Amino acid sequence: MSALTTTTTELPESRVRVEAEVSAAEVEKSLERAARVIGRDMRIPGFRKGKVPAPVIIQRVGREVVLDEAVRDTIPKWYVDAIDEAGISPVGDPDLDIGDLPEAGQPLSFTIEIGVLPPAELGTYKGVEVGRAEAEPADDAIQGELDQLRERSGTLETADRAAQMGDFTVIDFVGKKDGEPFDGGEGRDFPLELGSGRFIPGFEEQLQGATAGEERLVDVTFPEDYQAEHLAGEAVTFEVTVKEVKEKKLPELDDEFAETTAGFDTLDELKEDIATRLREREEERIDRAFRDAALDAAVAEAKVEVPEALVEARAKELWDRMLHQLSHQGISKDMYLQISGNSEEDLLAEAKPDAEQQLKREAVLKAVIAAEKIEVSDDDLLEALEPTAAAQQTKPKKLLERLKSSGRIDEAREDLAQRRAIDLIADEAVAISVEEAEKQGKPFTPPAAEPGDA
Repeated sequence: MSALTTTTTELPESRVRVEAEVSAAEVEKSLERAARVIGRDMRIPGFRKGKVPAPVIIQRVGREVVLDEAVRDTIPKWYVDAIDEAGISPVGDPDLDIGDLPEAGQPLSFTIEIGVLPPAELGTYKGVEVGRAEAEPADDAIQGELDQLRERSGTLETADRAAQMGDFTVIDFVGKKDGEPFDGGEGRDFPLELGSGRFIPGFEEQLQGATAGEERLVDVTFPEDYQAEHLAGEAVTFEVTVKEVKEKKLPELDDEFAETTAGFDTLDELKEDIATRLREREEERIDRAFRDAALDAAVAEAKVEVPEALVEARAKELWDRMLHQLSHQGISKDMYLQISGNSEEDLLAEAKPDAEQQLKREAVLKAVIAAEKIEVSDDDLLEALEPTAAAQQTKPKKLLERLKSSGRIDEAREDLAQRRAIDLIADEAVAISVEEAEKQGKPFTPPAAEPGDA
């Protein structure tokens, strides 16, 4: 008998109820595990610490107390098992209801109500027309690469003149608030490029026109959101001594430059190499964008009704995911809201169009996987894991075993199946010009970013 069984009932608004039952034997295993954890620190006469049998612990503490702990610890796993057993693709947070704790020898029942991907009625997904851009690097993109090479090859030389924006200065400085130095406001032999924006707004501009050996008073006000709270919004004065003024000398763009910086005989050869690399990079970008556009074309041909509640749930998932990523960068939610100048409600509303399109894409891919009978075997996964295994200097089989032991094997199969479905749609798609796609209102690959764009 399976450790867990489920019954699924469809509800309105693309939601389902999953009624799950955990077998009595599985409940008892969980009960014993919880008892052993509780008993680690218990001292009972006649037993060594940490060696008290589970039945003794259950009798001493009480079955209901231990079972409550067992359910708390194991319900996340049982929830995942129930979702997998039901074969659903959940969206948003679940409403989980655990019934009364069972008597000895009885199974545990709980129910889950949650949103699921809506069904997609496929239209044309083979041979959809998609606008595809040509990978031809613009002259200004090539020039931009050359300019970066020149910048990296530039040298700093002492300038016998007043400092200008773009110059490098070497400075000593002491910051004072109300006439007293403050922590972190002092530096010596500090290299500062004027116009780099490294210092507080207004600081670098006030060093324009300064010469080597000159002393200046620089008055600035720290931003209201400055990270050091004791300085946020405060007006301070920096006593600055300009010790050196240096200007960056850039090499001439000629054949000698091409040879010394990149090993080419002529500047034209260097330009052609840059053009080739940019073209290859742009081809890769276009290939990725074409796959997305082809999938969007298939979505446009399909019928998918996404309830508003589901869109809101996915928007919340996207928002939570972004907050998690920001936390790794040391940015809190409140800090991000302050920087962006938006409320959480505004940002959730902005995320809804992407959330809805994402759900439609997933629904269409699920329908294509079913229609094309796409299946993923262990051998398929081993092949797909080869690049990751090589990067981690391990074997694909070890990665596959990790996926199985962590319970992520089904997720990996679904991910690979989706990629194969996208491959099928993109391979069968018909490329047309971007201009023609725009005229017909069909998806197309976006143009390359202009040099200097974020």
